Amino acid sequence: QVQLVESGGGLVQAGGSLRLSCAASTSGRTFSTYAMGWFRQAPGKEREFVAAISWTGGATYYAASVKGRFTISRDNAKNTVLLQMNSLKAEETAVYYCAAGDGASSEWKRYNYWGQGTQVTVSS
Repeated sequence: QVQLVESGGGLVQAGGSLRLSCAASTSGRTFSTYAMGWFRQAPGKEREFVAAISWTGGATYYAASVKGRFTISRDNAKNTVLLQMNSLKAEETAVYYCAAGDGASSEWKRYNYWGQGTQVTVSS
């Protein structure tokens, strides 16, 4: 079992930055054995892949729309995964979710555990 709690969302102007954090608590299996992902969902739209990171953090993956602006990282000693978001755009307003799964993937169905989400609002 994994419980995930996101934080760090808020209101930011276009071009600004936010850092999202996801704190994990696990039972029966250590955090370092889970791949982690970030997804987002805007009202009326489908859930969208943002970024993913492998167990060790050695491999990272990004949606084309965020590559070069967003950075995913993890600290296995602290059971956390971060998403640094720079140069934010108004169209990136959404609820951002972190997720845990067996392998880093852009497909949301590959993740077994989800947080409750944190709202990111980017004003234009």
